[in-house]
Amino acid sequence: MKLSVIIPVYNEIDTIAEILRRVREAPLKLDVGYGADDHTVIALDREIVVVDDGSTDGTREVLRAQEASPAAASTMVLLLHEENQGKGAAVRTGLRRATGDVMLIQDADLEYDPREYPALLRPIFEGRAQAVYGSRLSGGPTRAMFFWHRAGNHFLTLVTNILYDSTLSDMETCYKVFTREIGEKLNLRASGWGFDPEITAQILKMGYRIYEVPISYTGREFEEGKKVSWRDAFTVLWTLLKCRFAG
Repeated sequence: MKLSVIIPVYNEIDTIAEILRRVREAPLKLDVGYGADDHTVIALDREIVVVDDGSTDGTREVLRAQEASPAAASTMVLLLHEENQGKGAAVRTGLRRATGDVMLIQDADLEYDPREYPALLRPIFEGRAQAVYGSRLSGGPTRAMFFWHRAGNHFLTLVTNILYDSTLSDMETCYKVFTREIGEKLNLRASGWGFDPEITAQILKMGYRIYEVPISYTGREFEEGKKVSWRDAFTVLWTLLKCRFAG
């Protein structure tokens, strides 16, 4: 069994080498089951699919060096966009190339901790879900978020729940994990910040229920490179409405 970690990257020269190290070292041996008579240890192979979305700050050169390093060996696949197209476009490129049985989206900015992969993967391998989201708002340790970011996230997640009859707590989380069965059914089109609502809407409209697990979150400041702004909320809201009523 193989896990494909898809990492969309844009101008992350300060963090890209470190996140790749953490992803390479993330534990992928899962204890699944509920007792001595129903207990299995699953060791997953890993595939790291990195999509550089037109970086201009030297990130691309770091990635090429990483790809050629012994540490990458045969686990890293590097894909390059000549121009910046947005996170959604980068994830689509990664999904087309990924060969794993399970797909996991990983941001490149160190806000999310790859050591939590086992918690995200366990519900899938125990047969409880085919899609798992890591929720920053379910009690895990977090660095304080901006108030208006959190308020906006609550609002957009509430809209998602109303439109798609769900009970999510964190629709906008980076950590989205799903089986190849779901990945092959997705018809993603959003190129930018519409990715998160679009993939969520499609998963829910296909009849899959999303399983949430609490995760830690180390949010970064704008001076550290945080890119999302309040304006992106309008893109998310429009995408939710469009996917619900226009297909």
